[in-house]
Amino acid sequence: MAWVVLVVSGMFEAVWAIALGKTEGFSKLAPTIVFAAGLIVSMAGLAYAMKDISTGTAYAVWVGIGASLTVIYGMAVDGDSISWAKILLLTLLVGCVVGLKFVE
Repeated sequence: MAWVVLVVSGMFEAVWAIALGKTEGFSKLAPTIVFAAGLIVSMAGLAYAMKDISTGTAYAVWVGIGASLTVIYGMAVDGDSISWAKILLLTLLVGCVVGLKFVE
């Protein structure tokens, strides 16, 4: 169960990171609310998962999921550049996250 919660909380890390970029310095209400809610859910899930998963592994997986999804969102929605290098590096990052599950 801790791994499922960790993966979901990693997804919410991407939610709050993306929302933070849209708050324009916390001057826009809707993205600020999404940011705050995403941050709370993400941190609560990370804290829960760390009861059963070591801190280093849980944090690395959480950050890896959040970072990967944030970059993918940027490429798919925000017009960030897409390159084979980015795709390769994202694939390697996801592979490392999956690998951490198996060595834990």
